[in-house]
Amino acid sequence: MDRGGSGSSSLDLTVQRFLDHLKVERKLSPATLSAYGKDAAGFVAFLEPRGIVDTTAVESLHVLDFLEYLTDKKLSARSQARQVVTLRQLFRFAKSEELVAVDPTENVDLPRFGRRLPEFLTVTEVDELLRRPGRDTPRGLRDTAMLETLYATGLRVSELVRLRLRDLSLEVGYLRTMGKGRKERLVPIGDGAREALTLYLQDARPSFVRKRASEAVFLTQLGRGMTRQGFWKLLTGYARAAGIRKSISPHKLRHSFATHLLERGADLKAVQAMLGHADIGTTEIYTHLSRSHLRKVYDRFHPRS
Repeated sequence: MDRGGSGSSSLDLTVQRFLDHLKVERKLSPATLSAYGKDAAGFVAFLEPRGIVDTTAVESLHVLDFLEYLTDKKLSARSQARQVVTLRQLFRFAKSEELVAVDPTENVDLPRFGRRLPEFLTVTEVDELLRRPGRDTPRGLRDTAMLETLYATGLRVSELVRLRLRDLSLEVGYLRTMGKGRKERLVPIGDGAREALTLYLQDARPSFVRKRASEAVFLTQLGRGMTRQGFWKLLTGYARAAGIRKSISPHKLRHSFATHLLERGADLKAVQAMLGHADIGTTEIYTHLSRSHLRKVYDRFHPRS
């Protein structure tokens, strides 16, 4: 939203620096950058008639007034929440660059809205699912390795099918993946997934390799890299065979990974890092699931519940 020239305000310039940071440092997609720019421009346009053109002049009250303005415009709570997330990112950046001393969004809560909590599988359902492919055929070994890896790491399905042999460090129990914004992260692999991957790589993958070798970890019968659609299809079949009546998707295993970790006391920041979430606010949705689990445990076992 660079307006150029000497007419640019301090706030305009801060927004432009923020967008440049997102583009260069965080390598966000053009569509995401456009969304951030549009949200920030709306806030600047709201403040200008009120005489607020300097970054340091923005206060929490102005952010709250902006939310009230959006409510009057009948903007949904979900859209308002997205605007607040943008402003949080903007002023965290401004504070890190010492453009402001105080973050005016620090004590501003996200608008409440009826966000559906992610659905997830129980541990028993996951166990049943992981047993379905079997380990007595090359395909069974491959599919077991894929399911075990997805549940053990919380990868997105696109990250799973993009894995290359060089991304695996099974001897130390880690894999490397490239997530959103082309941000690389290391994710630990549990013993179950390491064993499944080792068996697949040694005993099954060679049978899928054709004349034109592929670096993809997971191969189809034709020797090509597994696709998202192909994995989704086999996952659906195994879920049905396991008697799972819930709708199933690769992302549901990602939700299950995060939920099961938090239910067992994992640190939220650690789960954020493993999932590759840029903002911990995205990961916080799983704390609601964890609290719901704790409530059920309390109601079931406390003598005066």
